Amino acid sequence: MQILEKALSEGRHALSEYEAKQVLKAYQIPVTNEITVTNQADLKTAAAEIGFPLVLKGCAPSITHKTGKGLIEVDIRNMEEALGAFDRISTNMDGKESEVLVQEMIKGQRELVAGLTRDPQFGPCVMFGLGGIFTEVLKDISFRVAPLEKYDALEMMSEIKAHKILDAVRGMPEVDRDLLADILISVGRIGLENDAVKEIDINPLILAGSRPVAVDALIILE
Repeated sequence: MQILEKALSEGRHALSEYEAKQVLKAYQIPVTNEITVTNQADLKTAAAEIGFPLVLKGCAPSITHKTGKGLIEVDIRNMEEALGAFDRISTNMDGKESEVLVQEMIKGQRELVAGLTRDPQFGPCVMFGLGGIFTEVLKDISFRVAPLEKYDALEMMSEIKAHKILDAVRGMPEVDRDLLADILISVGRIGLENDAVKEIDINPLILAGSRPVAVDALIILE
């Protein structure tokens, strides 16, 4: 892929969040509607196109984690808040690679994680589980070696301890399991078809109603 080739030619070991989501999108994985900007004029245009509420994030290949670094602001309701968030994030990036990601805010109470790791023995392995802040704490995840068939992906969903959150619960609809399975299969395909991809981390994969959407993504290169 051109995005991967460009990053490798620049000697990079990671893609920016925007680049990572462009790779996911090329494999039909649902991602947030988003635009990168470098100044307030472009921010206004992007905000008008996407619509409030918004999320603003610092966006650069060197940024692998944003939380706690003042590089992400959520639930931005109007242009005044957007301009203020843009200035704060740009300042916290110290002017280096100061691209800001303007992103639609996806609302959902259920957060999942999907990803890939390249095992020295087995090759690309797909991961699925409970996402958000609970990924590292609970480690409620399932693995399969790529390539995945539909039944593999469905089995992964049933193997996590919190599998019932995928059902209709507390007024929330049942997850679109076919779409979720397609996402897991596609994650495996990315690893199989692109040797330079070492890791993929889609966290959170938020359920917007029944539909999973990649809200944040990280791709690490060999």
